[in-house]
Amino acid sequence: MKEEKIIVPANGYLMLFVFLILFFGSIATMIILENPLPIITIIASIIIAIGFIMVNPNNSRVLLLFGKYVGTVKQNGFYWVNPFYSKKKISLRASNFDSERLKVNDKLGNPIMISTILVWKVSNTYKAAFDVDNYEHFVRVQTDAAVRKLASMYPYDNFADEGHDEDITLRSSVNEVSEALEKELEERLAIAGIEVLEARIGYLAYAQEIASAMLKRQQATAIVAARHKIVEGAVSMVEMALDELNKKELLVLDEERKAAMVSNLLVILCGDKEAAPVVNTGTLNQ
Repeated sequence: MKEEKIIVPANGYLMLFVFLILFFGSIATMIILENPLPIITIIASIIIAIGFIMVNPNNSRVLLLFGKYVGTVKQNGFYWVNPFYSKKKISLRASNFDSERLKVNDKLGNPIMISTILVWKVSNTYKAAFDVDNYEHFVRVQTDAAVRKLASMYPYDNFADEGHDEDITLRSSVNEVSEALEKELEERLAIAGIEVLEARIGYLAYAQEIASAMLKRQQATAIVAARHKIVEGAVSMVEMALDELNKKELLVLDEERKAAMVSNLLVILCGDKEAAPVVNTGTLNQ
């Protein structure tokens, strides 16, 4: 037997009725007849009572007879099985596992802290009971291994200025990374009969020793991008201003005056602080 076998045992209420008749009937017979012989049936009824099992919803019982797999009871209810069966309880409920924060290196070699949230349940009780030593410990170890492998496959973030422009990153590609993690965990946990319901990155950050430097890098990148937009807009505004002056012929400027005007406008538009204007009360030639 290498696969899970679902069985439905005998009705427990019927056997309970038989047990009560044997047990109390034997006691009554022994008292009335004053004969110790009915003690044999009392012992037999006690052995019968060992075979009663109760299976709650989303639970199962794996049955063994002297080391041989007999089958699995998944249907909830009150049953009776062979008293010599050993009964192992395995939960079929969905379980939530929040892994520890692991320190690993991403694809670019940067140390990061990462953890995952895994939702799983047992789908094959035979594999969970016999193909691995402890399926719950197996889930924890394999989840950590899968997270380490996943982190080494993708960079934390894009660094286009250094020539590292990746389509998928751990920080921005949440759905793609989660799908890759689920696929990796399904392959690893299939041996234990575990079904992966959901796997998500629960925590992601740079390691403490480089977190400050990476924060400054991100801030610098944001400032450069903002400056680029400001300069691009300022140049457009200066060009528009010169075109409007020429069209309406409000002011005729030579190349030197035009360069000075462009310089002043760019300083005003690109500056961090408000400009303090200087009012010229003379002529343009003074």
